Amino acid sequence: MARKSIEIESFQHANPIPAATRIGPFITSSITPPTNPGGRDVPDSLEEQIDNLFTHVGQMLEGAGATWDDMAKMTFYVTDPAASRPALNGPWMERFPDPESRPARHNMKVEGGGPVQISCTFEAYVED
Repeated sequence: MARKSIEIESFQHANPIPAATRIGPFITSSITPPTNPGGRDVPDSLEEQIDNLFTHVGQMLEGAGATWDDMAKMTFYVTDPAASRPALNGPWMERFPDPESRPARHNMKVEGGGPVQISCTFEAYVED
């Protein structure tokens, strides 16, 4: 099966790493930053950073020929788990409104030291 690198307009890694990769029906992302689309600056608010993450992930899914319905798991790397959980719930339920059909989600605490409060990775599976 051929591997396909997924590049998107809203952000690119500084190193030779694609935003995501698809092999057959499996899609996985590299670390996704909360940068403003098209730049490297990071907004101050957690809510804006979350909006940016969902913008980037949406573009990766589209670039891989997938939709939010194909999402299997999202992992969020957060500096403050208590603040990030409720801040994520609104955008999460917008994309995954059916409580009987939501992907897995995990918040992992990481040390912070700058404006980045949250980043993420994901896995998705597309049935052709």
